[in-house]
Amino acid sequence: MDAAAELSGAGVPREDADGLVVALFRAEGARLVQLARWFVDDRTAAEDLVQEAFLRLARDQHRIADPDRAAAYLRSIVINLARDHNRRGLVSLRHRPPAEPDDRSAEDHAAVGESRREVIAALRGLPRRQRDCVVLRYYVELSVGAIAETLGLSPNSVKTHLQRGLRALKAELEEPDDDASVAR
Repeated sequence: MDAAAELSGAGVPREDADGLVVALFRAEGARLVQLARWFVDDRTAAEDLVQEAFLRLARDQHRIADPDRAAAYLRSIVINLARDHNRRGLVSLRHRPPAEPDDRSAEDHAAVGESRREVIAALRGLPRRQRDCVVLRYYVELSVGAIAETLGLSPNSVKTHLQRGLRALKAELEEPDDDASVAR
């Protein structure tokens, strides 16, 4: 096998790595856009972040030593890009003209409800690790182990962040108990 056909250090043929990136795009692309939407307001920006994540994965495919971990690596790229976007904006996204509003998708119509906006605002108010864990667990529907792998945490840390995040969301979103205030 020549050096061009083998990924450095990984031992995975380049054709297999290219196929893995394509398969990941087909299997995970839409879910990754949903994931990015929990971190950024603009659907177009979320799609751009996911596209950038796939470009980085394709560029760095030599880092894919274990194809079973590629999806977790890709999710971590999306989360990091979304954080970066929110922190200071990606240069390429910052210098483009504003996106034309397009017709709302069914997903966007469902997102119009006030309660959903309240949940999103409460999620964005959580500390970073708690927010990441809650979004990955309850909106992307990953297991505790997959979240741990994606974020580079231990499963026990993920469980702790989930408990604290859910407790904070409950405190933020619950209506004050009217009976308790009347009884006073």
